[in-house]
Amino acid sequence: MSKSDLKTASVLAFERNLDISDAFFAQNDSKNTTTKTIPVKVNEKSVRGTISNRQKKAIANDPAKLDAEIQKANLQTVDSASLDETSDTLVVTWSCKVLPFTGKPSVCNDQDYQKALVAAVQSYIETQGVSELARRYATNIANARWLWRNRVGAEHVKVEVSCKVGEKEHSLNFDAKSISMHDFDGSSKSSDDLNQLASLIEQGLDGSAFIILYVKASAVMGYGQEVYPSQELVLDTGKTKSKILYTVNDKAGMHSQKVSNAIRTIDNWYPDAQFPIAIEPYGAVTTLGTAFRQPKDNMDFYSLFDSWVLQDKIPEVEQQHYVMGVLIRGGVFGASGKE
Repeated sequence: MSKSDLKTASVLAFERNLDISDAFFAQNDSKNTTTKTIPVKVNEKSVRGTISNRQKKAIANDPAKLDAEIQKANLQTVDSASLDETSDTLVVTWSCKVLPFTGKPSVCNDQDYQKALVAAVQSYIETQGVSELARRYATNIANARWLWRNRVGAEHVKVEVSCKVGEKEHSLNFDAKSISMHDFDGSSKSSDDLNQLASLIEQGLDGSAFIILYVKASAVMGYGQEVYPSQELVLDTGKTKSKILYTVNDKAGMHSQKVSNAIRTIDNWYPDAQFPIAIEPYGAVTTLGTAFRQPKDNMDFYSLFDSWVLQDKIPEVEQQHYVMGVLIRGGVFGASGKE
């Protein structure tokens, strides 16, 4: 079949190649090494808050009406998670299995299309390799981006990564706050441990070794300080609790999706990039309400991917990295018959 006759498969899916677990929250005292590490618990509390939301003009411009509104009780029941008064360090652990990336989809209902797709991916692997992607994933593990708000509030953060390849044990250590969250080409590139971590991820992606990384961060937050697990999405609006935090076996935790989002925040190849964003088909950042990769600019995943596979229009090297990053992320990419 000629390229001109090829069409994107209507059923097309890729499994993720970075298989990340939930993250589990524990705590200890950095000044007393004899203390045990114990779980961080989620506690429920009820508070009487003030009315602070924006009011209608009719109320805001009438002092009497505003006073009457302010007098109403804003009762809230919420979850919260904090370190104990005897612990100053948040300890977060998770694991990441790195699976071989061959470009072969997990599901595809068009074998001619699949051959063209696999050929494009193999060409990328032979010419570019996965070292650039591996180095960026490694950087985001080492700099503890995945701690999110907990990283911002920490005095300092130590990240430890362990991995066994064959009979060899790898134990890598990082001062997370010394590693940039914005520059993947900075001085951190020269770190031996960071280079080793990138090499391990590359070995997993190219299938030369079975790789599972065990990651642990120790973030000094302060005695009794609040910490931030994932917050559950409350779909039942009739719930009496307005904030529900994620727990695993009564232990505070973070969703694997949230950890994954941080690890794949490597895309600074989008137009007019000012900071890295997570690898997404449209460059979506929901907290900013923006899609940084617009189809009208032909810079979204589908435009680049279809041109590459169907028309042999090979993107620039940076956009090749981006397209492969989306495939490693995994997802469903089939073409609907409807326009």
